[in-house]
Amino acid sequence: MTTQIEKVLYTAKTHATGGRDGAARSSDRRLDVKLSPPGSAGQGTNPEQLFAAGWSACFIGAMGRAASLQKVKLPADTAVDAEVDLGTVGDGFLLQARLNVSLPGLDRDVAEAVVNAAHQICPYSKMSRGNINVELNVL
Repeated sequence: MTTQIEKVLYTAKTHATGGRDGAARSSDRRLDVKLSPPGSAGQGTNPEQLFAAGWSACFIGAMGRAASLQKVKLPADTAVDAEVDLGTVGDGFLLQARLNVSLPGLDRDVAEAVVNAAHQICPYSKMSRGNINVELNVL
């Protein structure tokens, strides 16, 4: 059973054409990208890169929230390197992901607590939970 949103805070609106050999743009024109299949010679990005970038940014925000709740200050150079794999199983396609988190200067136990709490808060993490394999790595 899914949880229903009580109050919508923001709605992202995009328009895509041409699939993996196309383009996508947001309704406010702040995002306007060409798309190319992963590994191709095309000049565009791909859905997996866009997903990884969005998840990384969202996860940093969730870590900020988690750190605040734990009375911890995130380092200024906090970073998340997301790796999203596109693969096959049988005749279908799947994603899997690794979030490699850098929290320089934080004790490992504190960093892991922040990362684990953020994984419970982040909407991207919630969306992926139970649907794809996700590995969290504190560097």
